[in-house]
Amino acid sequence: MARDRTKLGDAEVQGWLKAHPGWALEGGMIRRTFAFKDFRGSMAFVNRVADAAEAADHHPDIDIRYSKVTLALVTHDAGGLTYRDTKLAEEADALAAT
Repeated sequence: MARDRTKLGDAEVQGWLKAHPGWALEGGMIRRTFAFKDFRGSMAFVNRVADAAEAADHHPDIDIRYSKVTLALVTHDAGGLTYRDTKLAEEADALAAT
């Protein structure tokens, strides 16, 4: 899927960010911190994200701080953000709600 690995343009990234509150562009990556009730909630979310990441063969950077989980996404081999990043970010948003 060539489209998945095509670097997004600045306008595409900004449009996506505008449509997805909570995500921010930092250091060339899209990043979001999710808050949960406790550590178990954080870990349950991380495990759901891990399953989605494995299925997509696309793995985010994950930082766990007790009840907060920060995800950061970028497609390193494309040299920036791609559809793969935004798609997994959208999946993470949905998984956080479950």
